[in-house]
Amino acid sequence: MAILMNLRPLFLPAIALSLLLMPLMAQAERIKDLADIEGVRGNALVGYGLVVGLNGTGDSGTSSPFTISSITAMLERLGVNVRADITKMKPKNIAAVMVTSELPAFARPGQQLDVTVSSIGDAKDLRGGTLLVTPLLGGDGRPYAVAQGGLSTGGFSIAGKSASTTKGHPTAARVPNGARVERAAPRGLSSDQDKISLNLHNPDFTTAKNMQDAINAQLGNGMARAIDSGTVQVWNPNSNAVELIARLEQIDIPLDHAAVVIVDERTGTIVMGQEVRIDTVAVAHGNISVSITENPQVSQPNAFAGGQTTTVDRSKVNVQEDEAKLVVLPKQVSLSKLVTALNAVGATPSDLIAVLQAIKAAGALHAELRTM
Repeated sequence: MAILMNLRPLFLPAIALSLLLMPLMAQAERIKDLADIEGVRGNALVGYGLVVGLNGTGDSGTSSPFTISSITAMLERLGVNVRADITKMKPKNIAAVMVTSELPAFARPGQQLDVTVSSIGDAKDLRGGTLLVTPLLGGDGRPYAVAQGGLSTGGFSIAGKSASTTKGHPTAARVPNGARVERAAPRGLSSDQDKISLNLHNPDFTTAKNMQDAINAQLGNGMARAIDSGTVQVWNPNSNAVELIARLEQIDIPLDHAAVVIVDERTGTIVMGQEVRIDTVAVAHGNISVSITENPQVSQPNAFAGGQTTTVDRSKVNVQEDEAKLVVLPKQVSLSKLVTALNAVGATPSDLIAVLQAIKAAGALHAELRTM
């Protein structure tokens, strides 16, 4: 169980916080949600293409010369020679783009994929454009799919002579089912292989041991063996990996989480797991605020005095220190008592982050403190 506190400006209301801190029964998740099958994964695809049909919002020839070179090469492949007039070309209706997608595991020729199209030039808006035929390459440099189709953008950009407005991100778009697989994805799993390896999303020795025991209880002793904190191997005696994996995915595993405190100082967000514990510690908190007020004054010389009018700076500094509050937290305090005690100190988000860091530095916080 994790407690999420978005600490702007203060903490969660008491009622909502008490509901979040209610104890839960030991959680269990399916292996399907905790681990991946080794060899079963997607493959990133990328390609370079052109989007045509834009309403004057494409690349400029000066800032994106590669767009003109791409148009010239494309037209020459179609039998149109434009090199003699290349200096006159102004591709306002065309944009150079990068096209990305993911080839799923076991994808076969003819299957369709969604693609994402992103401008790499100075195009202002891709709305209304059409992506021309673009080969999508895998990490080995070989083409696995071909993309083409009309773009779907979630925003727009409109500009006048003295004002402009933009909604969403108009220089990126998607083409649903815009790519068709031309080459089968590499096979990383064979149905008759001797072992199946399960790779945990979050490596943990206790979870790996629990997974091993649960599989052995369902399939028989000796069927599974935890290799390390992130890998559990399962024997495939019937040479039927599909059936074995289907059975493995539905097995429930009791979870065990590490004690971790996540701190994001930029957003004032703190996430603490219920396993967080602290030793006996006293926390004192007080605010020191310093305010500086500038009140410039004008000095005007008397008539015929021969002086000049000048501005004299007047600064007023005010320092205010709030009364500190001392709170003693008992040993092995629970998460709910920890949060309640820190709320009682009256700390702001930034102060609470500093308090947690100080408790960790004192060796009283038995949890990993991660800063984002």
